[in-house]
Amino acid sequence: MSIVGGLLIAAGLAWVLFTLGSPKGTLPGYFDPSRWDVFADPTTWRYIFVAGVWGTLRAALVASVLAIALGILFSLLRSAQTRWIRVPTAVVLEFVRGMPVLLMMLFILLVFRSGSYWAVVAALALYNGALIGEALRAGLASLPRGQREAGLSLGMRPMQSKMLVEFPQAFRQMLPIIIAQLVVLLKDTSLGYIVGYAELLRVNMNQLANFYGNYYLFSFFVVTLVLYLAMNLILSWFARWVARRTASKTGRAAPDPDQEDQELLRAKAIAESQQSGQGA
Repeated sequence: MSIVGGLLIAAGLAWVLFTLGSPKGTLPGYFDPSRWDVFADPTTWRYIFVAGVWGTLRAALVASVLAIALGILFSLLRSAQTRWIRVPTAVVLEFVRGMPVLLMMLFILLVFRSGSYWAVVAALALYNGALIGEALRAGLASLPRGQREAGLSLGMRPMQSKMLVEFPQAFRQMLPIIIAQLVVLLKDTSLGYIVGYAELLRVNMNQLANFYGNYYLFSFFVVTLVLYLAMNLILSWFARWVARRTASKTGRAAPDPDQEDQELLRAKAIAESQQSGQGA
């Protein structure tokens, strides 16, 4: 079955390549050199990277920072002990997670008149921040109960224990999931095409394709696909690397009794300093 499946896949790829390379009426096939001569001009590449790639990365980087900050805030509010804080936060998170990102971009653009760039950044930050917040909340809930009790036993308040003992561990545990969500965020910047933001997809498939003509449309499509794949594969590789590093740190066979957890050491030092200050 593996051999038959491999032969079918190879046959399908061969058919696709033959179809793309065959002439289109009076026009040559998509692999004809005349369809790729625009990329011999350095100005074309300069515009692709300066306007397209940088536009995508600029929106993704700013949205990623805001999404992580919002995720931390949402996770703390969602796991609060007070019901009147926890329940409204859960309602807001469910509303944001259930709203399409493109609709959110259009809402921000039309209602707040923020411009296409901030509509893309705000929508991506809000949506992915909600997902990251839920991931961090799950990380907090999965921690052993003894971590919280250890912080409280050192004289820390519940919020201090959560911020100094529990949250750093949850963040490190959920870091691969957070980075994987940032990969999705990077791909979702292509939705900025609809709201008029000049990112990679709009620059290549709209501006440059209109400037050079539809004769080069497929060529710009392939270049856009390769650039998106390169950026996403780099981020995915980074996510896998972080996952391996995290697993190597947290997947030890047995804890070393001579080494305390770094978060507990820090919490102990803070508690001792507070007690010495009160004694003085």
